[in-house]
Order: sequence, then structure tokens, then C-alpha cells
Amino acid sequence: MKKLISAALASAMVLSLAACGSTGSSESTSAATTGDSAATAEASATDGTTPIKLGGIGPTTGSAASYGIAVMQGEQLAVDEINAAAGHTVFEFKFEDDEHDAEKSMNAYNTLKDWGMQALLGPVTSTPSLSVAGETVNDNMFMLTPSASAVDVVETGDNVFQMCFTDPNQGIVSADYIAEKGLGTKIGVIYDSSDAYSMGIYNAFAEEATAKGLEVVTAVSFTSDNKSDLSTQVAKCQEAGADLVFLPIYYNEASQILIAADKVGYKPTFFGCDGMDGILTIEGFDTSLAEGLMLLCPFSATATDETTQKFVSAYEAAYNETPIQFAADAYDCVYAIYECVQNGSINGDMSASDMCDALKAQFTTMTFNGTTGEGQTWSADGTVNKPPRVYVVTDGAYQTAE
Repeated sequence: MKKLISAALASAMVLSLAACGSTGSSESTSAATTGDSAATAEASATDGTTPIKLGGIGPTTGSAASYGIAVMQGEQLAVDEINAAAGHTVFEFKFEDDEHDAEKSMNAYNTLKDWGMQALLGPVTSTPSLSVAGETVNDNMFMLTPSASAVDVVETGDNVFQMCFTDPNQGIVSADYIAEKGLGTKIGVIYDSSDAYSMGIYNAFAEEATAKGLEVVTAVSFTSDNKSDLSTQVAKCQEAGADLVFLPIYYNEASQILIAADKVGYKPTFFGCDGMDGILTIEGFDTSLAEGLMLLCPFSATATDETTQKFVSAYEAAYNETPIQFAADAYDCVYAIYECVQNGSINGDMSASDMCDALKAQFTTMTFNGTTGEGQTWSADGTVNKPPRVYVVTDGAYQTAE
């Protein structure tokens, strides 16, 4: 990806990488949730400064674990790099598993508050984020989610910010790209009507598709309680003659759709959004079925620019697996907050409420260069502005679409 890295990020880069199910992932989960190590405590004591306590929330177990583990590891990597480069403990970091469940996410938030959290990185997915965001407003706790893209999340309060694209943005850009490139003449859509992320993208896509003159021949849904067999949805797209199927859903369900389509010889162009990232890492999934799959995503580990390759090398060294976009967004979250620390407006002696006010002022005025985009800015409503990119799976890897 063509992006420049901030001076702080460049100077702090060291080594790290992994993902769900690997030995590296389980070790990272343990390290991230145990609190301060002896080395961290010693560094803090000898330096005399008060570390800033960053909390993280996301699913490290369950159906969305690939996302949560990637986020946790991206955040942990950034914290480790920053502390090492500074020579003292700038950040303490603690991550809690919410299993992609709203109630458990609230429990995780309360646990982190009891620990002394001063700023929240997360939650990872939209539904838990919607639950937690209201409490952060009541507490005036700064919340920066790496990957919860529902517009309702940032609309909760002016203390809530996103590092990822919003759902409507993804839907609009996807429709524009499909129309501009002439990728399909008859469009089918398969979406999850029980999921805020999927519905947000679908609604925006449907409206923009109409505006761009795209013919949506069928739009079929499923729910979280009825997704074990998606062959019926695939059959409806095939019967309608859809030559492109838009999938504003997560990778696990998308893999089922690709398998079902292959069984009946149905070969449309499949086009997804950032929730598709991770499909090539599903254990036991035949990745050849994803060949030609297109997805909207701000990050690709195969990009050749120096910024991306330094991050990928560091992540791989730490966790022994290639990072997905969720890890990159999470990594950027920590470095964006660190940029505020370097500007002198943030320190560990502040209350969480005072830190929140300072971070809000910084985020709405700064320009940030990270692994997921150059020249990133935030609107007053907490939404991020950065360039979207489209990738296509070629030879088992994400490649930039022409």
C-alpha cells in the first residue's frame, strides 16, 4: 500500500506476527490478559513516569475469534514497540475476551474499569460496541474501536471514534466501484439481517446501486440463528441470473457460500467488504474456491511499500502468521494515541475523563499516517477519513485490483 509512516511509528518498528488457532496466538492471549510483567513494572519504577493504561475488548474465542485475536495482537505489538523505543513503560495493556457477545462485552468493560483503564481500544465488532459505547459516554471514557464499523457506534457520543470505514461508506464505495468497472450486469446480494454491520452496508449499497443504475436482481438474507446452510441463498442468486454476488458479511459465512456455489457449478464474481478479510486463514477451507474473490479493504499484507512490509515483518516475527486488516487497524489505534502522547497533551497521571477530553481535541485536529492509510483524519463525529482500496484474491493472496 502506498502510504507514509509517521516519524513515531517509523522509529519504533521492531519485530512481530500470528492468528487464530496457532501456538503463537494462545501465548499472546495469555500475555495480553495477565497485566503487567515484571519487566514492565521495573521499567515503570526506574523511569518514574506513570504508564497510561489501555484496555482492549474483542472476541478471542468463538466464531469471530480470528478478528479479536488479530486486534489483540496488533495492539500488543504496537505497545511493545513503543515501550521498547521509549526505554520505559509508556503504555500498560490489558485485553478482555467478549466472545462477540454484547453482555460479555459489558462485563469486559467493567473489568477493565476496575483495573484502572484510561482509554478503550475496542470493542472489535459492531454489536458489542453499540452496547459498550453508551457506558463510555456516561463515564466520559475515550473509545477508539479498530473495526466496529456501524454508524450507530460513533453516533452514541462525541467520545467514540473509529479507525475503520463506516458501513455506509463501504456500501457506497462498493456500489460505485462495481458500476465504474462494469463488474456485473445483474447483481445478487446475500446479507445477514440480524447483524448491524451487514445491514448497514447492505442498505447503503442498495440505495447507491439504484442511483448508479445497477440492476439488483435478488437480495436474500439469513440470520445468526439460521446460517448453518446457505445453499438456498446461493440457489436464489443463481436462479435470478446474478453474475456478481455482493457479500456484506463476515468470512465464515462467506466461505460457506463459496463452497455451496462450487458444488452446483455457480461461478459469479463474488465481492465483499472488510469483514471478508480472514477467509484465506480458515482452517480446512479450500482457498482455491476464493480465487477471483474481490473485497474492499484498507490493508493488504502483500503490498510492497516500506510501511506495510515493516509491519508485516514485525507481526510475523512475533506471532508466526500474516496480519489481516483488523490487526493493522488495531496497530494504528495505539500509534494514533501515542502521537497524542508525543504532542504532550496526554500522560498517565490524568483521570480517564480528562484524558478523554484531551484525546477528543487531538483526534479532531491531527493528521495521522499509519499502516491502513496516509493522511488519515477524523471528523467531529468520530468517523475516520482515509482512502478505500479494492483487492482480488489471486494465487491465494490479496492483490491490488486494477
